[in-house]
Formats: sequence, structure tokens, C-alpha cells
Amino acid sequence: MRDSIFRALLWMLRLLLPAKGRHAAERPAAPSAPPPASPWSRPWTAPASWEVREIFHDEHTRHLPAPQRERSYAAAFARIGVDYDHPTMPLGSLVRRERVEA
Repeated sequence: MRDSIFRALLWMLRLLLPAKGRHAAERPAAPSAPPPASPWSRPWTAPASWEVREIFHDEHTRHLPAPQRERSYAAAFARIGVDYDHPTMPLGSLVRRERVEA
């Protein structure tokens, strides 16, 4: 009688609790999430260094005033499809803000 109770209890425990040990390794593993994509797997989208050097070392822009030179840089970058939003000179120093009293 004890043997049949033991077998019934063992059968119920096997149903309720997951198996551990070498037999558990034979079961197929649950599908895992794919690994994150490496940033080096996509192509380089920024301009090449020689393109940027050509823009900044252009003979035509060397003798221009600073704000006009910055506009020329922005136009040259726009031609190659790059947004030029980091000026190389502090343009805030050119703008004078005066307090207006009302």
C-alpha cells in the first residue's frame, strides 16, 4: 500500500515541479530573444574625413568674415547631405542683447 501511495505522490510531484538534472537538459530550450544588433553592423552614414577637411580648408572661405564663413560651411555640408548645427565660432558673442525698459 505504501508503495502505491509513494508512486502516486511521485507522479504528482513530477507533474507540478520542473525537472532538474541531466534529464532536464535533454528538453528543448525555450526560444530566447535575439541578441542586440551591433552598431558596427550598419554602414557608416557620416561624411568621410577627407570631405570634411575639404570644406574647412577651402581657399575661397579663408578670407570671408566669420559669420559668412559659417554660412558657407553650412551650405557645403548641406550639399553632401549633413546637417551642420554645431558652429565652430561662438555666434552668441555676435548678438548683443540690450535690456528694453517698458
